[in-house]
Amino acid sequence: MTENKDHFWKYNEGEILREIEEYLIGTYNAHYVGDNGIQAMDLISAIGDGVPFSRSSIIKYASRYGKKNGFSKSDCLKIIHFCIFLYHFSNHDKQTTEKYETLS
Repeated sequence: MTENKDHFWKYNEGEILREIEEYLIGTYNAHYVGDNGIQAMDLISAIGDGVPFSRSSIIKYASRYGKKNGFSKSDCLKIIHFCIFLYHFSNHDKQTTEKYETLS
Protein backbone atom coordinates (compact mmCIF):
# COMPACT_ATOMS: atom_id res chain seq x y z
CA MET A 1 0.00 0.00 0.00
CA THR A 2 1.06 3.55 -0.38
CA GLU A 3 2.00 5.95 2.38
CA ASN A 4 -0.75 7.72 4.34
CA LYS A 5 -3.36 5.09 3.49
CA ASP A 6 -4.13 4.18 7.11
CA HIS A 7 -7.84 4.51 6.38
CA PHE A 8 -7.49 1.37 4.27
CA TRP A 9 -6.51 -0.82 7.19
CA LYS A 10 -9.31 -2.40 9.20
CA TYR A 11 -7.13 -3.63 12.08
CA ASN A 12 -4.71 -0.71 12.42
CA GLU A 13 -2.07 -2.57 10.44
CA GLY A 14 -0.35 0.58 9.19
CA GLU A 15 0.33 1.83 12.72
CA ILE A 16 1.32 -1.65 13.87
CA LEU A 17 3.79 -1.98 10.98
CA ARG A 18 5.37 1.36 11.95
CA GLU A 19 5.66 0.19 15.55
CA ILE A 20 7.26 -3.07 14.42
CA GLU A 21 9.74 -1.13 12.33
CA GLU A 22 10.70 1.01 15.35
CA TYR A 23 11.15 -2.14 17.43
CA LEU A 24 13.31 -3.79 14.76
CA ILE A 25 15.50 -0.70 14.41
CA GLY A 26 15.99 -0.74 18.19
CA THR A 27 17.24 -4.31 18.10
CA TYR A 28 20.29 -3.18 16.18
CA ASN A 29 21.43 -1.34 19.32
CA ALA A 30 20.56 -4.23 21.62
CA HIS A 31 22.90 -6.28 23.76
CA TYR A 32 23.17 -9.15 21.28
CA VAL A 33 24.84 -7.04 18.58
CA GLY A 34 28.62 -7.01 18.90
CA ASP A 35 30.84 -3.96 18.47
CA ASN A 36 31.63 -5.22 14.99
CA GLY A 37 27.92 -5.26 14.02
CA ILE A 38 27.66 -9.04 14.04
CA GLN A 39 24.38 -10.26 15.47
CA ALA A 40 23.75 -13.62 17.06
CA MET A 41 21.50 -14.43 14.07
CA ASP A 42 24.50 -13.94 11.76
CA LEU A 43 26.32 -16.72 13.59
CA ILE A 44 23.23 -18.93 13.69
CA SER A 45 22.76 -18.41 9.96
CA ALA A 46 26.43 -19.13 9.26
CA ILE A 47 26.04 -22.65 10.66
CA GLY A 48 22.86 -23.21 8.66
CA ASP A 49 20.39 -23.03 11.53
CA GLY A 50 18.45 -19.89 10.55
CA VAL A 51 15.17 -21.65 9.75
CA PRO A 52 15.02 -24.10 12.69
CA PHE A 53 16.20 -21.48 15.20
CA SER A 54 13.64 -18.94 13.97
CA ARG A 55 10.83 -21.50 14.00
CA SER A 56 11.76 -22.67 17.50
CA SER A 57 11.94 -19.10 18.78
CA ILE A 58 8.45 -18.40 17.40
CA ILE A 59 7.16 -21.45 19.28
CA LYS A 60 8.98 -20.38 22.45
CA TYR A 61 7.56 -16.86 22.57
CA ALA A 62 4.10 -17.92 21.39
CA SER A 63 3.83 -20.69 23.97
CA ARG A 64 4.76 -18.40 26.86
CA TYR A 65 2.47 -15.59 25.73
CA GLY A 66 0.02 -14.90 28.51
CA LYS A 67 2.03 -16.92 31.01
CA LYS A 68 5.30 -15.08 31.57
CA ASN A 69 4.78 -11.36 32.20
CA GLY A 70 1.13 -11.63 31.17
CA PHE A 71 0.08 -10.86 27.62
CA SER A 72 3.36 -9.20 26.83
CA LYS A 73 3.61 -6.81 23.91
CA SER A 74 7.33 -7.61 23.90
CA ASP A 75 6.61 -11.29 23.26
CA CYS A 76 4.36 -10.36 20.33
CA LEU A 77 7.10 -8.21 18.85
CA LYS A 78 9.64 -11.01 19.29
CA ILE A 79 7.31 -13.47 17.55
CA ILE A 80 6.96 -11.05 14.64
CA HIS A 81 10.73 -10.51 14.53
CA PHE A 82 11.41 -14.25 14.39
CA CYS A 83 8.68 -14.62 11.73
CA ILE A 84 10.60 -12.07 9.67
CA PHE A 85 13.81 -14.07 10.21
CA LEU A 86 11.97 -17.27 9.18
CA TYR A 87 10.64 -15.52 6.08
CA HIS A 88 14.16 -14.33 5.22
CA PHE A 89 16.02 -17.59 5.94
CA SER A 90 13.39 -19.50 3.93
CA ASN A 91 14.23 -17.20 0.99
CA HIS A 92 10.67 -15.93 0.72
CA ASP A 93 12.00 -12.38 0.52
CA LYS A 94 13.76 -13.33 -2.71
CA GLN A 95 10.74 -14.98 -4.33
CA THR A 96 7.98 -13.25 -6.19
CA THR A 97 4.46 -14.56 -6.41
CA GLU A 98 1.42 -13.54 -8.34
CA LYS A 99 -1.03 -13.99 -5.47
CA TYR A 100 -0.87 -14.14 -1.71
CA GLU A 101 -3.10 -16.32 0.41
CA THR A 102 -5.59 -14.24 2.35
CA LEU A 103 -7.61 -14.85 5.46
CA SER A 104 -10.90 -14.22 3.70
